Amino acid sequence: MSVGTSSAPGARQVPRPPAPRTSGDPADLGIDPDQLPDGLVVADEHGRVVCFNAAAVRITATPAAEALGQLLESALPLEDLEGRRWWQLTDPYGGLAIRVRQPERNLLLPGGREVLVTARYVRTERLGPVHRVVVTLRDTEARRRTERSHAELIATVAHELRSPLTSVKGFTATLLAKWERFTDDQKRLMLETVDADADRVTRLIAELLDISRIDSGRLEVRRQPVDIGAAVGRHIQAYVASGLEADRFLLRLAQPLPDLWADPDKVDQVLSNLLENAVRHGEGTVTIDVTPTASPREGEDTGTSVTVSDEGAGIPEESMNRVFTRFWRGSKRGGTGLGLYIVKGIVEAHGGTITVGRAPGGGAEFRFTLPVAAPAYLT
Repeated sequence: MSVGTSSAPGARQVPRPPAPRTSGDPADLGIDPDQLPDGLVVADEHGRVVCFNAAAVRITATPAAEALGQLLESALPLEDLEGRRWWQLTDPYGGLAIRVRQPERNLLLPGGREVLVTARYVRTERLGPVHRVVVTLRDTEARRRTERSHAELIATVAHELRSPLTSVKGFTATLLAKWERFTDDQKRLMLETVDADADRVTRLIAELLDISRIDSGRLEVRRQPVDIGAAVGRHIQAYVASGLEADRFLLRLAQPLPDLWADPDKVDQVLSNLLENAVRHGEGTVTIDVTPTASPREGEDTGTSVTVSDEGAGIPEESMNRVFTRFWRGSKRGGTGLGLYIVKGIVEAHGGTITVGRAPGGGAEFRFTLPVAAPAYLT
């Protein structure tokens, strides 16, 4: 007696959907190989190239007409990093019958250009002869840029951490070893230095976490009502309390302003960075204009724009397109060069935009615009 395979008389049979096509041929999916972002090279059962798409032409600098019909090893003369001919080494048509693919690896084209290559061996039956060899090619330049960026980030972090941690270690070791030799004022000065350096390390770690979330698209925005004028006012008061003259700042609020829903902590982070840049790198009066404006997001009418400008030397024209990249620093050294990169990420996470230009007074002008983004139940 079989279990689970029989059905009662008269039971309604539900037809099974047809099995999906699994050939993997782009033509079966209605896709033009030239539309694929990666290089695609396909060789038939005789080893002759039958497909050489536009991306493969771009990566190899070999015309498609020249590659089609050639043997795979001639149309795509790859070598490994030790100079061995790749197709002779792997022998896709005469190798083990259990092989179905070659995992991605770095190989060299003529002239030493490095590419990432993956191969798939298509067989019409299990353990049968190879019917097709499908090869994908990727340029390594984008990956190299990412790796260089990561290496620069690690080097910057190591450099920025070394100074405060050396200071913290030095002062704490000195206090522990010679506590009784110092006056209370000396101890206080050392502890205040340790406290400031610990804050510096904390800020750097927070920046790294922000960068990680921005790069992975996981930066969360918790929207609440934000009084943008009051937020700017708090930052100005903090600068005045730290010793700057009150007339160094000019806050202009256009009325009426729309109700802004945004993440208050992240808006504070944006304002803090832009005002710090204006104070540290600019000169003269720092002007903050808050105005209603068109929303940068499609389908919304209103947004809020904040412009921070100074009267300093400004940013050179040739540097304008690099201001929001990692590690960009102005003419005065200082900081990690990550702040404006994070600012851009925060603004864009809100659905907003940020630009940089030259202020009317000749200095730098940063302008960010946020959509109002009111919750649906309020609209």
